[in-house]
Amino acid sequence: MIDIHCHILPGMDDGAKHMEESVEMAKAALTQGIDTIIATPHHNNNKYFNTKTTIIKAVEDLNERLVKENLPITVLPGQETRIYGDMVQGVKKGDLLTLNQTSPYIFVELPTNHVPRYTEQLLFDLQMEDLTPIIVHPERNTELLEHPSKLYELVRNGALTQLTAASLVGKFGKKIKKFSHDLIEARLTHFIASDAHNTRSRGFVMAEAIEEIKNQYGQQMLYTFMENPQLLINGEALYIDEPHRIKTKKFLGLF
Repeated sequence: MIDIHCHILPGMDDGAKHMEESVEMAKAALTQGIDTIIATPHHNNNKYFNTKTTIIKAVEDLNERLVKENLPITVLPGQETRIYGDMVQGVKKGDLLTLNQTSPYIFVELPTNHVPRYTEQLLFDLQMEDLTPIIVHPERNTELLEHPSKLYELVRNGALTQLTAASLVGKFGKKIKKFSHDLIEARLTHFIASDAHNTRSRGFVMAEAIEEIKNQYGQQMLYTFMENPQLLINGEALYIDEPHRIKTKKFLGLF
């Protein structure tokens, strides 16, 4: 299994604090059936700044340590960049990193409680540079939760999304769990990933999420979520279904 979103690099953000914790996270990932991880430290979120060259070096160091520990797991470079207006320039300057460095897929993190006005234009501009933006954990964005049609428009216009495994199984509460399932049913998400930060409060939970998908949506949907990460790493086209609007229930005929 491939995990495309993880904060396993030591001492770079609010994930693993040191190399020993990174090793413990790798061991925990293996117990979940994960053999490949894309390390995606936070970048440009007003607290952490981890540029392309820094991340690549940290990934090399971690992989060397994992080999010494005889852990059969591979870490690839990635980055979780908080959305900002000059992201295209960031790519051209060499600050921003696509997933696995060679793919056209790039993570975009929205603020927790809103969607900036320039989001649609920025995602379009990235696509004009032959990049495919992936909005991370949209299910935890307050504005998208309240107005899912905004996410529909972004996806319809070419953006992809990635759900957090813990959201899907209810670790962030019932409301976020329901919205996560709504996104799957409406074909508004394309990846499940851990967004793991440690082995305690923010673990992998991938095996549990995969089982949930299999039980709720069947083998074909599971196959799609398992295959898309490999296609991403290879820089190939993904399995993408036509998105639909999430149907909102009307109460007492008032809406």
